[in-house]
Amino acid sequence: MNKIILGLVAFVVIAGASYASLNTKEDGMMDKETSESSVVEDKEQMVGEDTTMIKSGSYEVYAPEKLARAETGDVVLFFHASWCPTCRALNSDIEKNLETIPSDVSILKLDYDTETELKKKYGVTYQHTLVQVDAGGALIKKWSGSPTLSSLVSEIQ
Repeated sequence: MNKIILGLVAFVVIAGASYASLNTKEDGMMDKETSESSVVEDKEQMVGEDTTMIKSGSYEVYAPEKLARAETGDVVLFFHASWCPTCRALNSDIEKNLETIPSDVSILKLDYDTETELKKKYGVTYQHTLVQVDAGGALIKKWSGSPTLSSLVSEIQ
């Protein structure tokens, strides 16, 4: 009888330790995600010892009202599909280099699989298509295949 009780106690201790260990790892991951998201949201940097702030451009989910940004800068629509390897590669490169997006550029990410009306409007027939638009949403330029953020920016007119 004592062996059974001792076995149950050992099991509970081991299970508890495993649970605590997993929760600690998840908390650490959440802290890292929180700090990374604050960097993404803040995107302002100090330049040298000067107090001048340089604000980088933006990479965010599409919303029609964001097209108005083209009045003072450039707006590029990125028709992205989660299943598309080249889309994932460009998305990853943009996210790793957010601070290098020029301050007057807004890249708006759209879901290729659900944005049917916008695909029709801009003649988008395959994923990883990029469309530069004006503040009214009129097409300025359309291209595909930019593998990196720098190549995307170089295509903007």
